[in-house]
Amino acid sequence: MSDAFNERLRAAQRRTGSLLCVGLDVDPTRLPHELSQDHHGFRHFVRGIVDATADLVSAYKPNLAFYEAMGEHSYGLLRDTLDAIPAGLITIADAKRGDIGTTAERYASAIFETLGFDAMTVNPYQGSDSVEPYVRDPEHGAFVLCKTSNPGSDDFQNLRSAEEQRPLWELVAQRALTWNAGNNVGLVVGATFPEQLARVRTLAPELPILIPGVGTQGGDAAESARLGAAADGTMAVVNVSRQVLYASAGADWRDAARSEATALRDAMRAAAGASPAGRP
Repeated sequence: MSDAFNERLRAAQRRTGSLLCVGLDVDPTRLPHELSQDHHGFRHFVRGIVDATADLVSAYKPNLAFYEAMGEHSYGLLRDTLDAIPAGLITIADAKRGDIGTTAERYASAIFETLGFDAMTVNPYQGSDSVEPYVRDPEHGAFVLCKTSNPGSDDFQNLRSAEEQRPLWELVAQRALTWNAGNNVGLVVGATFPEQLARVRTLAPELPILIPGVGTQGGDAAESARLGAAADGTMAVVNVSRQVLYASAGADWRDAARSEATALRDAMRAAAGASPAGRP
């Protein structure tokens, strides 16, 4: 199943030598001083970031909320972003969709067919039938929310089942294995919870893990790569957004973003290379 999403992700990471995913959470009020705070500046900024970092990453993750907030320009900006990303790099829609039946099918169609993303984030709270439309086509991937990076994730994700006395996030990780018949399911585990990240990698040795929460939220990129990588040093998708995007607000914003991305890629490459021996 050479076209399966998980194998395409692994191939992209091997080819680029990078576990870095740049999250495109673009706030027009934080654009460099030389750019207008509107859809024109937004478009110019995204293209500049992609041009500056494309040879340093294996994936990009546009956050759909930031695009949708641009109103009537949102779909045009998404299409322009996807057009700017070189072929062979993985595109992940940060959408966190979760619904059932025909609604889920329409969400999947919009993300995969209309827009052309490779993968998306999916909320599994409504169960197996709500996930199935997103994993139906093996060429497209679904990263299922497992242990998210935000502090409030403890409210529900740490609740223990009465029978097994295991936290909900562990049960999600195990259930995700049963959804992976097409080799296109992954998990989302925050860099802010390194113990849980290591545990999920043990429970799911080969699934890709999308790891948000590096930088501003307090997670460490190198540690995330070490704990989250599979035995071959791939399959950790370490997402960094603001640390790269807003490395500088001056005229050097492209160079600053590139410098930050280079340092992150190199630190993660070194950490993931040692991950089998270093992982708890």
